[in-house]
Order: sequence, then C-alpha cells, then structure tokens
Amino acid sequence: MPLVNAKEMLTKAKAGHYAVGQFNINNLEWTKAILLTAEELKSPVILGVSEGAGKYMCGYKTVVGMVNGMLEELGITVPVALHLDHGSYEGAKKCIEAGFSSIMFDGSHYPIEENFEKTKELVGICNKLGLSIEAEVGSIGGEEDGVVGMGECADPEECKMIADLGVTMLAAGIGNIHGVYPENWPGLSFETLDAIQAKTGDMPLVLHGGTGIPDDMIMKAISLGVSKINVNTECQLVFAEATRAYIEAGKDKQGKGFDPRKLLAPGTEAIKAKVKEKMEIFGSVGKA
Repeated sequence: MPLVNAKEMLTKAKAGHYAVGQFNINNLEWTKAILLTAEELKSPVILGVSEGAGKYMCGYKTVVGMVNGMLEELGITVPVALHLDHGSYEGAKKCIEAGFSSIMFDGSHYPIEENFEKTKELVGICNKLGLSIEAEVGSIGGEEDGVVGMGECADPEECKMIADLGVTMLAAGIGNIHGVYPENWPGLSFETLDAIQAKTGDMPLVLHGGTGIPDDMIMKAISLGVSKINVNTECQLVFAEATRAYIEAGKDKQGKGFDPRKLLAPGTEAIKAKVKEKMEIFGSVGKA
C-alpha cells in the first residue's frame, strides 16, 4: 500500500474513541520495526520525522525513498502516513516537495497572528496536493531539536482560530512535555483539553510527549478527543538499553568488531515490543 495522508485514519479514530500512534523514526532499523509491528497488529500508523532526524538520515528525499521501498518490499497493507514532526515553515515546504504524505507546521512560538497566516498558506498547499496537516497552539514542554518549551496550556479560542483554517489535526498544549516527565509534573490539564474539544468539535486532537504519561491519563485524553499520540523517547530508551546490554555482554565478537546487523537486532526487537505495547494501550490494534 502506498503512503496515505492521515485524515481518514484519524477521523476513524476520533469516531471510534481510540488513538493512532505516531512513532518517530531515526534509521532503517526503527522504520522496519515499526512497520512490521503495525502490519502484525493490523494497526494504522504514522511515521514521524523530526527535522533533526531528517538531516541525520541524509535528507527528506532519502527518507521518502526508504519508507516507500519498505512498504513495497515488506508487503505492508495497513495505512501508513509519513509525517513531518514539529516542522518549521521552511521544513514543511521541503517535506511537501520531497513526497511526505503529511506535515506538521509548528507555529506555536510565533504570535498567534503569524501562526495563523503561515498555517493558512500551508493548509492551502496541502489541500491542493491531498496531504494532511497538523498545526500547534500552545508550546509543548521539554526540548526537541534544540527547541525548548515550558509546557503551556493553549487558549481554546486560539485553538478554534487555527482549527477553522481547515487543518487535519491540532496539537494543543495541555501541560504535556517532550522527554522524561519530572517527578513534580502536575499532570495533563483535562479542563483545558475539554474546553478545546468543545471549541473544535470533530477535529482530531494530538497529544505530544506520550512517553511516561500514565495509562489512565492516556485513556481519559482519548475520551476527550485525542486521536493521535506521539511516542519517541520511550523507543529511544529501550533501544539504547537493549543495545548497551548486548555490547556489555560481549556477544558477536568476530575479531574485527561487531556485526552491525547483529548489534542492532536487540534494540530493534525492543522497539517492536514497545510499539506493540503502545498500540494496545491506544486501542488501534485491528483498526486498519
């Protein structure tokens, strides 16, 4: 199955009261692990690519070529969207040109008027090309690719302004952060989320920073309109832990060092297990 935009899968998720997982990719092994798990569980999936990861993987065209090749070679039949994560205005345009099926423009650091105008322009482009687009209101806390946010709670009225532009999905800050949550984290603001859904109606909402949020909070967020949940840090942690354990065990020494295909296998299996765990929590298993 070729790449699809995320609109249909998220519309179904909103109506069915489950969420589609976005799992960020950083290399071939991560991408393969996520696609194989989605296919096994018959779950739709979104592959997220940050601008930093795109540069690391040799550019957006390389990423598109790799993902399209895997879809064909692995015989993937579930819906898969390739999505720019926290894209800049310039980065969003580059991903559109490269062949991504979905983009996120993160204009949350701009004044709301500038966020509005830039999002409006990109919505027009995406509509013409049949791509899905995610916008953001209220900065997500933590750090990603050098961008630091304090975890704001978005203004529901500003969320409505951006949603009314015709974006496919909306990421709104509700106290969530990227990375590992600190012990004194007060939790998600469900009051804010409820108010945002009241203003945006059927618009699928996005929860960034899915790592470490308790399952009961995840389920409540889904009940209040969250239809897409982003996971990255947990995959990074399990991949690093499994790879480190393999090296420390001294396995696969062949005189000239480690065979990278064997070295990365434990981490790849750890990502498969993590993605499966999250898809089951999100309720997307069997929804393809």
